[in-house]
Amino acid sequence: MSHGADTIAAIATGAGAAGVGAVRLSGPLAPAIAASMLGREPKPRHAHFAAFRDAQGELIDRGILLYFPGPASYTGEHVLELQGHGSAVLLDALLRRCISLGARLARPGEFTERAFLNGKLDLAQAEAVADVVSATSEAGARAALRSMEGVFSARVDALLAELIALRVHIEAAIDFPEEEIDFLADPVIGEQLAALRASLDALLVETRRGVRLNDGITVAIVGRPNAGKSSLLNALAGEERAIVTDIAGTTRDVLREAITIDGVTLELADTAGLRDSDDIVEREGIRRARAQLERCDVAVLVTDEQHADHDLVFFEATPAHAAHIVVVNKIDLGSVPAHQERSARYDKLWLSAHTGEGLDALRDMLRTLATAGAGEGAFSARRRHVVALEQVKAHLDHTAIALHESHAGELAAEELHHAQHALGEITGTYSSDDLLGAIFSSFCIGK
Repeated sequence: MSHGADTIAAIATGAGAAGVGAVRLSGPLAPAIAASMLGREPKPRHAHFAAFRDAQGELIDRGILLYFPGPASYTGEHVLELQGHGSAVLLDALLRRCISLGARLARPGEFTERAFLNGKLDLAQAEAVADVVSATSEAGARAALRSMEGVFSARVDALLAELIALRVHIEAAIDFPEEEIDFLADPVIGEQLAALRASLDALLVETRRGVRLNDGITVAIVGRPNAGKSSLLNALAGEERAIVTDIAGTTRDVLREAITIDGVTLELADTAGLRDSDDIVEREGIRRARAQLERCDVAVLVTDEQHADHDLVFFEATPAHAAHIVVVNKIDLGSVPAHQERSARYDKLWLSAHTGEGLDALRDMLRTLATAGAGEGAFSARRRHVVALEQVKAHLDHTAIALHESHAGELAAEELHHAQHALGEITGTYSSDDLLGAIFSSFCIGK
């Protein structure tokens, strides 16, 4: 990957004909292009009013020129920003003029990629730049800003310091094998490992919360056939997205629908009714429903008063961190009004997907779950961060086995080495070009 051997340019913003737009450049030719546009050497970090002209001297636009010499810039390179009127035609002409002076069009995310490669941001902070831009709620935007400022990275670095300290102790035992058994039996080693695992568990909880703030939550709607699952999805979505009939087994596949509640994104997944079936297609739908349960953030069990207690068995397929909601549906057919109860294991709501009675309480509950922990100190995160931390957890579990059961210092050290590598992938200490390409290709042009 290039660290800025050439100069890149892109339209950074565009606010329409009456707004303000900009062309941003980064690289070694930025000072020369700035001088050409301004007619003189620009003063660093000052706003210059300039007439931007093409190669024939014809006026393109009038606006503000800002020059930031590297390394004191966003990318760590020389950076130039030309602010003009927001007309797409004028911005495009300005961009073509910069390209004629030696720049090339930037790839998606290349400005932030260069900032990462030049040590201005770590990888988690770079990802947070895109998360700030794409935030769909105020809580998500605040969390992404904290990650961009390094809150999440600082937590990862603190965990890394604990891990390295433990590696030092264990590898010292390997270097002095005559003392290895006594050294590995030292209670301090066990205490360090226990503290490290506790720190990791706490960070994993907050990181999963950060993913919810960033991406919204995945809600699996499950239950028996004809319990009203598809009706509930339609009611929450506000339109007829799922087919609803009285025939059991109508839903054969997982139907997904993204909805927004007060700026919070939720992905609803309507699943096939869980039951024993001889129909090969329905059985495949049931298999997919169980797979959806295994990776959901929230499981909503749609049932009735008669089967509510028995149907709780459906929650057994959910991950440990998932929240559980029991919806007793079709209250319009009985005499029980809409209400709710809370317990340590799940929240229980009585409502009618058909009439909408009690539906607002479910919306409020889902919004609360999606923004849980969005207070001071919350940060945004991505699913790859959770996967990396789960890998660290697995390696630490294996480390404990190697120390306490096998007394094998070499195996413990190897597991900690792999744990450190997995942790380093979060901030980019260890990263492949494939990983970086996948991350920065998701950015927009000009970022």
